[in-house]
Amino acid sequence: MRGTALVLGGGGPVGGAWLTGVLAGLADGGIDPTAADTVIGTSAGAVFGARLVCGEAARELYERQLARLDRVEMGVTVAQTLRYLWAALGTRDPERSVRRLGHAALTARPAPAQDLHDTVRTLLRDATAWPAQALRITAVDAETGHVEAFDAHSGLDLVEAVAASCAVPLVWPPAAALGRRWIDGGTRSTGNLQLAAGHRQVLALSPVPAAVGPHPGARQQAAELRAAGTHTTLITPDADARRAMGRDLTADGRRPAAARAGHRQGAALAATVARTWPVQGTAGG
Repeated sequence: MRGTALVLGGGGPVGGAWLTGVLAGLADGGIDPTAADTVIGTSAGAVFGARLVCGEAARELYERQLARLDRVEMGVTVAQTLRYLWAALGTRDPERSVRRLGHAALTARPAPAQDLHDTVRTLLRDATAWPAQALRITAVDAETGHVEAFDAHSGLDLVEAVAASCAVPLVWPPAAALGRRWIDGGTRSTGNLQLAAGHRQVLALSPVPAAVGPHPGARQQAAELRAAGTHTTLITPDADARRAMGRDLTADGRRPAAARAGHRQGAALAATVARTWPVQGTAGG
């Protein structure tokens, strides 16, 4: 088996804020989240995973949430939400569900595509080039529903890869790259833990444990990794964090509270995580 993998899931601006809090809480407790041999990021997790491995400290990611920086204006309407739910929940077949979402995204007319790339470019800050550390960014083919994990050898730049991972169906148009159209990497799996198969040790942070629709959730994916022999630690929002996050994961006003809740949770779990994950000052395995 390969070494360690850090998996960062999607969850909109609010879920992303929780994610930064957990990372900072773990780091404050002595855990080195950057010690992973591979980092796998989906949607919000793609943004913060890229920034983390490109050198931005977990504490800085967190403090920017407290200061209400890194703001994202998504402007999700009721009509967009209802159409998303109709597409995702209109079948019990996972493959058909994700293809329905892809079709809805391809036929919708949301904001111009450049808005997404500009937003992602701003969010990435100094993370403008693929890092030396293995980073995999997920996206879903809008036509086939296939999950792709982009990396430094995929033939597209980091902004393009993260934009594809963040292209929420019906909110932003599918992102064009490599001759195909891509939608949010969390469309069929908010965490994509399955991509960490083959690693000896996995630490997964999943702001939203399950995607909308008949898809395997993070807990099921974690169980499957464990059954295959991978030591897997999955962190999802606890009751306090869920209250702080609320139901609207695009609500900018909730980001500081969500980040603080994540920090409390990460700090409380640091000692447990340290039993199997590299601590600061040690090399990853």
